[in-house]
Amino acid sequence: MAETHVLFVEDDDVIREATQLALERDGFVVTAMPDGLQGLDAFRADRPDIALLDVMVPGLDGVSLCRRIRDESTVPVIMLSARADSIDVVLGLEAGADDYVTKPFDGAVLVARIRAVLRRFGHASGGGPGGGAGSEDEPEGGVLVFGDLEIDTEGMEVRRAGEQVGLTPTEMRLLLEFSSAPGTVLSRDKLLERVWDYGWGGDTRVVDVHVQRLRTKIGQDRIETVRGFGYKLRA
Repeated sequence: MAETHVLFVEDDDVIREATQLALERDGFVVTAMPDGLQGLDAFRADRPDIALLDVMVPGLDGVSLCRRIRDESTVPVIMLSARADSIDVVLGLEAGADDYVTKPFDGAVLVARIRAVLRRFGHASGGGPGGGAGSEDEPEGGVLVFGDLEIDTEGMEVRRAGEQVGLTPTEMRLLLEFSSAPGTVLSRDKLLERVWDYGWGGDTRVVDVHVQRLRTKIGQDRIETVRGFGYKLRA
């Protein structure tokens, strides 16, 4: 199994060193940087498989670094925030992050979240078991058409009015879930389970922000909010 390369940007020396050691013990290759500017340079030089970005780092803060990475790549990004109820979480997700973890965190929890993200991106998952791409819940191949929206489930491409739409892997998996059951309401908890691989109740802000990001790309009216229940794709 190929080793997974993690870029970790954290300014706290103790947290950075302890987390790096924990990840390396689980079989990951880790490049750890103390600030955002060095993190951006390392990202461009090494092209890691996943980036862990603390929100509050000097030079270039984690949210800005996430935006810079997202301008250049669809590599998965997990934000680290010390305040779960902070606007930092939403800002990070809006900047293009795929998930977030609240500090202080348990090393095993962080590894589990990293592997969950990597599974849906089709990467290896470090030195432990559970890697690999694909899911039995994914829709079968073919081109699905919803108005001016075309979804190629084999080529993993989306077009709107004939123009290709650039989606991150998380956005693509979210759209595939909606398109596999058009007109059916999917709860936030169900989407967390299927897209984010959470076997437990997570923060539904992750779903809400990704739905909003997806709407801006495929059309605001294509995904309908069913108040109190969840979302559905207009057939």
